[in-house]
Amino acid sequence: MTTPVQDPALDNFRAIADAIATLFFPHAEVVIHDLRTQKIDYIANNISKREVGDDAALEDMLSEEVSERNIGPYEKLNWDGQKIRSLSSVLRDSQGHPLAVLCINLNISLFENAKAALDLFLSPNKLIPQPDSLFRDDWQERINTFLHNWLRERQLGLNLLTREHKRELVLALHAEGAFKGKSASNYVANVLSMGRATVYKHLKELKG
Repeated sequence: MTTPVQDPALDNFRAIADAIATLFFPHAEVVIHDLRTQKIDYIANNISKREVGDDAALEDMLSEEVSERNIGPYEKLNWDGQKIRSLSSVLRDSQGHPLAVLCINLNISLFENAKAALDLFLSPNKLIPQPDSLFRDDWQERINTFLHNWLRERQLGLNLLTREHKRELVLALHAEGAFKGKSASNYVANVLSMGRATVYKHLKELKG
């Protein structure tokens, strides 16, 4: 089959198709359907095994009543049984008449497999409660739990704490009994990125 002569009017759309396919390579195919000829005009990163010049079968898109600019996303199956998520954009000429349809076909099977693997790996079903014999005296665990509850209640991030925030947190940890553990002061200083002397200074304020 001879390759159809490409209409220069669609050159910009072909460049866009190439850009999208390159960005999402090798998972995305971009197909341009010429509504005037009802043929496939261009395919970037062919994963569907269609060919330029194949029938587009999009006569309905020529209707002036078609108002959608973007249709989708919707799902379909590829020739190899893999799941494809697609979005179609109606391209119009300067008079607003439908000229072509640009279809982005993204193979999501790889992402679904990765999600399934992550879900299995992160599943809580095989977790057991923290063993008392290991965690009864785990002062680091108690500090971590209190610290992040304190941050969450105030909608703060650990890396965004001001000097005053750190002071308040040290005093709150002391009130919680966090500094009864051996080396707790060093641990808090490291976690809060502050000097041990500063931690001791804040604790001394309480005694004063």
